[in-house]
Amino acid sequence: MKYLLIIVFSTLLSSGAQASNIDSAYTELKPEENCSPFAGGNGEGEHWSDLVCSGYKGYPVLIYYSDARESLFYGFPPSGHLAPAWESFSGFNSAGPSIEWRIVKEGGREIPFATIHRWSVADADDPEKQIEVLVVEKVAQIGTWEGCSVGYVVATGKEDANEEARRIADARARDFECGTDQPTVIAGSVPMPGLTR
Repeated sequence: MKYLLIIVFSTLLSSGAQASNIDSAYTELKPEENCSPFAGGNGEGEHWSDLVCSGYKGYPVLIYYSDARESLFYGFPPSGHLAPAWESFSGFNSAGPSIEWRIVKEGGREIPFATIHRWSVADADDPEKQIEVLVVEKVAQIGTWEGCSVGYVVATGKEDANEEARRIADARARDFECGTDQPTVIAGSVPMPGLTR
């Protein structure tokens, strides 16, 4: 029994130390100031653009814009492939100006492993209304190049939305397998807007 208590106590200490090893940093996303276009089309019947933006300490943010909808990618995309899989909402949407980066410290290095970004999405039942959603994303690292949505928290009408998003980021983002694992969805009184891929 004593041995079991020691194991449990050690596990709690190590998990607490791991949690305390995670910090947040914030960056501003202002396309007109810190982004540069690398592709686009404004011909008849089309309006789209692809932008690369400064993110956190050398980690870029890529914005893909088409038909009043956005898809974002955080970190380093596969070499020669600057258009990762489209992930967005079905309704008209836009990402907010502030990005929270969840960062783990390893051997004196700061590694951003997840982002939490607030989006505004047009309500399907009333396009004049906006639904706020916190999108949790895995940050693509050099060598693995894997980034995607890990979770969604409907923030409209939910006071603890930021805490929920951080819990998803810290628990799932580092080991999340894009294309295989399913994102976590947390909604409350307001339903989750539809997604498009």
